[in-house]
Amino acid sequence: GLLTRLRTSAPTIRTLSSSNSSQNIPSCFWKLGRLNHVAIAVSDLEKAQSLYKDVLGAQVSETVALPEHGVYTVFVELGNTKLELLHPLGEKSPIASFLQKNKTGGMHHICIEVDDIKAAMAELKKKKIRILSEEPKIGAHGKPVIFLHPKDCHGVLVELEQA
Repeated sequence: GLLTRLRTSAPTIRTLSSSNSSQNIPSCFWKLGRLNHVAIAVSDLEKAQSLYKDVLGAQVSETVALPEHGVYTVFVELGNTKLELLHPLGEKSPIASFLQKNKTGGMHHICIEVDDIKAAMAELKKKKIRILSEEPKIGAHGKPVIFLHPKDCHGVLVELEQA
């Protein structure tokens, strides 16, 4: 009956053994680390802080101004990672232009730690991945960061942060 047909038509899932999968992964002089945070652009920073702190019960940092990046930041602690709430600071803020296109806000970028940001930059440039600055800038955590062009990363703005 139906159960027999479902069993026979179900796809077979195969896993790759470690010896096969490692052959396809190029060796790098740097490694990706953990997801540091997901950044969310918000049009009303106080309301967003209140949502995470008062409604959802998360630990929420104070607002920090980062004029060199054109943003105010607030971090929401989640245990295994963080959310970074971003709000425009100044007329040339990249978050202001993001919010013009996305009035209610939304996911802006993801941040992944790397063990060697300079090696990552060199190798990514060789692989034709565009980096949005010539040199790393100091990010919200006081560590060097770079951003990778979203068109080279399947539509996602990727921030790499020195671990």
